[in-house]
Amino acid sequence: APSSPSSPIANEPKYEKRWLDTLSVPLSMARISRYKAGTDKLRSNAFEVLALDGVSTGILQFYTAQESADWLRAISTNISDLTLQNMKMANKCCSPSEQVIHMGWVNERLEGTDSSQLYKFKFLALKGSSFYIFSTPPVSTLDWVRAEKIYNLCEVLFKIHKLWLADDCWLQANLYLGIHQDFDLEDQRPYCFSVMVGHGKSHYFNVELGSELAVWEKSFQRAIFLEVQRTGSKTYMCSWQGDTLCFTVDFALGFTCFDSKTKNVLWRFKFSQLKGSSDDGKTRVKLLFQNLDTKQIETKELEFQDLTAVLHCIHSFIAAKVASVDPVFIDSQSIARKYMYSN
Repeated sequence: APSSPSSPIANEPKYEKRWLDTLSVPLSMARISRYKAGTDKLRSNAFEVLALDGVSTGILQFYTAQESADWLRAISTNISDLTLQNMKMANKCCSPSEQVIHMGWVNERLEGTDSSQLYKFKFLALKGSSFYIFSTPPVSTLDWVRAEKIYNLCEVLFKIHKLWLADDCWLQANLYLGIHQDFDLEDQRPYCFSVMVGHGKSHYFNVELGSELAVWEKSFQRAIFLEVQRTGSKTYMCSWQGDTLCFTVDFALGFTCFDSKTKNVLWRFKFSQLKGSSDDGKTRVKLLFQNLDTKQIETKELEFQDLTAVLHCIHSFIAAKVASVDPVFIDSQSIARKYMYSN
């Protein structure tokens, strides 16, 4: 746009450069989609950005894979930074035991659907003692009670199902050469993980970038570790040899089984004494403990209403115990970071 001459003697007009916005999409709580709608097919050198209110950039098409990757990384980084700011603001209003560890968008695979409608956007959060699943992000304190699902962190199990290493070109070469992958291939999307919950159920998720998968893995490990330390112990009702008992997993003491009526302790073992286990996939589990005096293996068979939740809790407490003794344990167990960050 022409401006006034800077001085009366100037013969030629000066020009100012201005940004003219065709569309403005706020990146706070925004999400990115690299897939063609209703399919598992990645767009070639293209992606879409959707704002919190649903406003879309439309499909952003780039000339080269490098340009697409650069913009994808830049926008993703901005969204992550803004999400971190939102977390910090939310945590100012929360007690130390209710802090938000991580939150962000994922795609959840829908159950019982055909291949053309596999995934739906969901917003996940790790806050205090719970794992939340939302259809839309929580933007106020009241929104946290409106989650679709809420699970106790001690009773969930995070598992990486699949990740593709390096960039798309490398991936295509692997596919053409038939190089073996070490992970489950349940669909055509990379960067998948599941969160297994009580009663044998699970949620299967996909994220857009390998770096996001690594952050979710680390965040779940940290959130579960903190919750185990905060909780200290979890007690479940169970039955053993026809009696109603209480089974306690304690961060300091290990495993204790006591009579629900008399409170008399029937047996107690440290975490290090657990040498194995087996279950029927329904309600019963056999725990194999080594007696420190006799060095013999003792089998304790218990029956629980929600066996899956108890097994996940045992796993969480043992992992937290090992991590407290060996600070580098969590990093050494990270599947996503091991591969994604070595590239």
